[in-house]
Amino acid sequence: MMEQALFEAKQASDLGEVPVGAVLVLKGEIIARGHNLTESQKDATAHAEMVCIRKGAKIVQDWRLLGTTLYTTLEPCAMCGGAILLSRLSRVVWAAPDCRHGANGSWVNLFEKKHPTHQLKIVGGLYEMRAAELMRLFFKKQRESGWKKT
Repeated sequence: MMEQALFEAKQASDLGEVPVGAVLVLKGEIIARGHNLTESQKDATAHAEMVCIRKGAKIVQDWRLLGTTLYTTLEPCAMCGGAILLSRLSRVVWAAPDCRHGANGSWVNLFEKKHPTHQLKIVGGLYEMRAAELMRLFFKKQRESGWKKT
């Protein structure tokens, strides 16, 4: 499933978006896909995880995404971490750490304290090198072209 998230990250990169991709899985099947759209939508909340969670909620016709696993190519940020908890995902698997915004210990850890209403399993590092290389190449290309956004 992480390979599918990496495919989504490549889609984002091809659009000039930071290469983060996500897929949401229920009962072994992908029910939603997403990749970063922050630049094209001019929306700071259009992270791959948020896009995927929104699509998943429409598919299951419920904001509660019980029994689902989110695979994402980057450690979720605090915004996405909050959405993950609030939407009741059962599990998150992420690839590369995000030292600037990661909310699973790289910057802060939203998930270290036991949540009062929801238990989440979270695992990091699956396909870490592939996801990190995709990011490294994207930002190298952006720097070479004079891209100054942060």
